[in-house]
Amino acid sequence: MQASPILTSAHKIAIAGLGLIGGSLARRLVEHGRYVVAWNHNDRPYQAATKLGIHCVESLEALATGKPDVLVLATPLRTVPDMLKALAPVWHPSITLSDVGSVKGMVRQQVEAAGLGRYYVGAHPMAGNEHSGFAASESALLDDALWAVTFDGTTDYSRLLTVADMICKGSDNRLIALDDTTHDACAALISHMPHVVSTALSNQLVDSPDRNIALALSAGSWRDMTRVSLTDPGRTRAMVVEDATNVEILLRQMAVRLTAVADALHADDQTAVDSFFAAADPFRRFKAQERRDSPESGGDTVVGATGSIELHDDSWRDELLDSARRGEQITAFTTTHQASILTRAMS
Repeated sequence: MQASPILTSAHKIAIAGLGLIGGSLARRLVEHGRYVVAWNHNDRPYQAATKLGIHCVESLEALATGKPDVLVLATPLRTVPDMLKALAPVWHPSITLSDVGSVKGMVRQQVEAAGLGRYYVGAHPMAGNEHSGFAASESALLDDALWAVTFDGTTDYSRLLTVADMICKGSDNRLIALDDTTHDACAALISHMPHVVSTALSNQLVDSPDRNIALALSAGSWRDMTRVSLTDPGRTRAMVVEDATNVEILLRQMAVRLTAVADALHADDQTAVDSFFAAADPFRRFKAQERRDSPESGGDTVVGATGSIELHDDSWRDELLDSARRGEQITAFTTTHQASILTRAMS
């Protein structure tokens, strides 16, 4: 890829859906000087959004006819097919289509079915909480957020750069770029499967005849382990079902792990019990170092080693995926073929 300092810019960004994530993204982009146009399935957020500098429109189609640089779908995944059906007839080739969904493979299939595949670059901000709606949204929800940006063999590199501009410069966030399959498997590991486990813990409490005693005794560990089970169960169910294959595999692996430690406890096998708890030491060391390096502990304001990566026209997909696997996170594209990185890796 020939060196060039000229990068595509995402100045005008359209957002379909002003819920927790869409609303937080809209707020943040406006704060960083981007022109944001938004539509929501009802107009309840419009008055508050308009006061913040978000330009609200009356129809989904108006988002596309306004020819934004990027149009971001930020509605529940079950609504995406109908939204794409409405957008396709008024789509302009200059628009890059993106989204914030937690499952990428399914969305890409839906986008391709609507005839918009060549315009699509998937995105998933690793941020959120148990709340919902525009009233719960805030720019700070995306503080220090990492995004996953996804591609396939047909992805237009210049469109990936446009989405990267929205994330890195428009939102002051970082990104990793990877294929849909890798994303969905990893999202199941760190989000979708833990939601099931957290819900199972809450179910265990509800089923206990001594639940009120246990609840009275609960403190920090219970709070942290069950926080995400407080999320709207319909939203959690949809997220899990949409990534069902990956979640099923992980739950079966988790069941094997838990059965093994239960067997070790039953057999009083202290070696096996010790091995179970020691296996997570690499993650503990990583988090301990992260805490030591954090500004709150008097460390550097940037946690991790900085550097850069070079990308090439015929191999940028492999180079970006390999970079992500090394723990490298892109903080900005400095030219079309070079990106600044921050490395946060577990040894």
